[in-house]
Amino acid sequence: MTSSANGISAIQDIALAFVAARRLARSLPGYPGPLPRDMETAYAVQDEAIARWPDNIVGWKVGLVPLPVQAAMGTNRLIGPIFQGGLNYSEGDVPVRMAAIEGGFAAIEAELVAVCGADAPAGKTDWTLEEAARLIGAWHVGVEFAASPLATINDLGPTVVVSDFGNNSGLIRGRQVSTAIAADPTALSCRAFVEGKEVGAATAAVPPGGPLEAFRFILGLLARRGRPLRAGQLVTTGAITGVHRIYPGQSGRVEFDGHGGIDIQVTAAEPLSL
Repeated sequence: MTSSANGISAIQDIALAFVAARRLARSLPGYPGPLPRDMETAYAVQDEAIARWPDNIVGWKVGLVPLPVQAAMGTNRLIGPIFQGGLNYSEGDVPVRMAAIEGGFAAIEAELVAVCGADAPAGKTDWTLEEAARLIGAWHVGVEFAASPLATINDLGPTVVVSDFGNNSGLIRGRQVSTAIAADPTALSCRAFVEGKEVGAATAAVPPGGPLEAFRFILGLLARRGRPLRAGQLVTTGAITGVHRIYPGQSGRVEFDGHGGIDIQVTAAEPLSL
């Protein structure tokens, strides 16, 4: 895929295919075009899809690029948008219903979620950890709902993940936690369950560099993309216990030591009337 007319057409066609599949709640049998060969092209597809998705961005997910391909990709992290329609709040023991496309991909991920406290300066592309920390208004526990119409999205590599909204279909925001946890993420332990079976356990220190590094990263990348982070937007800072596959009809739970749990019930997605 290149910047030629053919490349631009392919970018548009891929974005259209993913947007249509999500709106119609239909799985894709394969990647709908040539695989993006670099992150620049992948984010071009993502931007095209964002422009065609009829909803507002309320936050962003940050994910890791697998170590073996970080050098080739020129980065160790990737991002994707979280839309208003996918934002949910955990209220006590009431399960949060999240919809996944039959035949596609879905997973739950335990996360620390940063709330941006003020608009980031539009032209600031380089941030220190200290500068990034001052922009955070609050921290919450949460669950990212990673989902796509493409079942093989994670198998095809990080550029494919980026091109379909970063493999994101929603966020569940849980209880607020102390800012001290971001400074010492080993203080927060959590466990993830699917259908009552434990599938992962770790502390929030697992994502390399910790949650503040993820927040620092996204501030710079969004500024370079012309989408500076805005006050009130949410940022998931990386899967703590791993990426745990889940299917329509199944239930999940993430427990945060000392901060309660979040229950999820996955349903079959239906066509959207956006």
